Amino acid sequence: MRLRTVLATFTAGLAAAATLTAAGPAAAHPAAGNACSPSVSVDRFSDALDKTTFDGAFVGNLSALALNEDGSLAALSDRSALFRLDARTLAPESVVPLADEKGAALDSEGLVVDRDGTRLVTSETEPSVRRYSRDGEILDRLPVPPSLLVAPAGRATANQTFEGLTLLPGGRTLLASMEYPIAGDSAGVVRFQTWTRTWTRTRGDRFRLAAQYAYRTDAGLGVPEVQALADGRLLVLERGFTTGVGNTVRLYLADPRHATDTAGIENLTGQPGVRLVGKTLLADLVTCPSLGATAEQPQPNPLLDNIEGMAVTGRDRGGLRVLLVSDDNQNAAQTTRFLFLHVRV
Repeated sequence: MRLRTVLATFTAGLAAAATLTAAGPAAAHPAAGNACSPSVSVDRFSDALDKTTFDGAFVGNLSALALNEDGSLAALSDRSALFRLDARTLAPESVVPLADEKGAALDSEGLVVDRDGTRLVTSETEPSVRRYSRDGEILDRLPVPPSLLVAPAGRATANQTFEGLTLLPGGRTLLASMEYPIAGDSAGVVRFQTWTRTWTRTRGDRFRLAAQYAYRTDAGLGVPEVQALADGRLLVLERGFTTGVGNTVRLYLADPRHATDTAGIENLTGQPGVRLVGKTLLADLVTCPSLGATAEQPQPNPLLDNIEGMAVTGRDRGGLRVLLVSDDNQNAAQTTRFLFLHVRV
C-alpha cells in the first residue's frame, strides 16, 4: 500500500542465501553500538538503488523481497515489475514485467519464490494471488475468500488488502497477511489467510483455501510484510505514517500455531474463546542508530522510510540475517533504502 495516499521451502531458501550472508560488512556480527534493542541490531544500510533505472524500468516502488534458487535476490515492485538483484552489490541483473489475465498492471505487493522456481505474487487490487513462471507467464490463480475481496464484492478496503506473503516450513502452507481490517472486524484486527498445497493427477500442484487467523496490530499501524521462520513462527512488520512526523516501523515475533481458525467467524469483535496470533516486540526501529542516514522528509529517525519488504537471507549461531527494503513511491521525498538487520529470536 502507498502510505502517502491514505519456494524453495524456508530451509532450502536459507541454504541458497549463502552468498548474501557471506558478503561484505553484513557477514560480521554487528557492533554493540548498532543495537536497536536486545534482539535486533542494524549492520548497515544501502541507498544504492535509489532513483535508478534498469533496462528502461524504474528501480523503485519495491514492496517485497525473496530469495531466488541461485541465491540472488528477487525484488518486487508494486508497479508490476520483478527484478533480480545481485546478492552482494544489489545491482539489478534482470527485470520481468508482470500483468493480470487481461494484460493490465498489478498493484503487486507480496512475493514467494516457490520450490519449483515459480513466483507467487499478490496484488492488492482485488486482492489476488497468482502463480507466475520465471518469464512472467500466469500459471495459476488461487481462490480468495469472498469476505476478503474489495468492496462491493467483499468487505475489504481498496489498497488495504494482501501485502505480505510467505511459505511456511515444509512448503505445504502459504500465508498472506491483510494490511488492515475488513469491515465488521474490530479496529487493528487483521486477518492472515492460508492455503494448503495439494496435488492431483489432472491438475498437478495447487493451493486450496485453509485456515485463517486474526492478528492485532498496534494502534494506527498496518501489516506490510510477514516472513515464516523454520519453527513455524513469523516475523511481522508493522508500519504507519504520520504527516509531519514520519514513519513508524516495528518488528514483531508472532506465533500462529495456537491461534483460533477464524475462517468461519464473520465479525471479529472480541468474541470470547478467539485466540489471536500471539506477538512479542523485537524492536521499534526508531531506536536504531541512524548510521549517518539522511531523510528528505521529517522522520523520527532519519534511517526510517516507508519499509514494505522483508526477507530472511540467512542465519548464524547468533540469529537471523534479515533484509528490509522501503517503497519510495517514486517520490522525491522518499528513498529506496535497504536495511541489513541481525535478529535474535
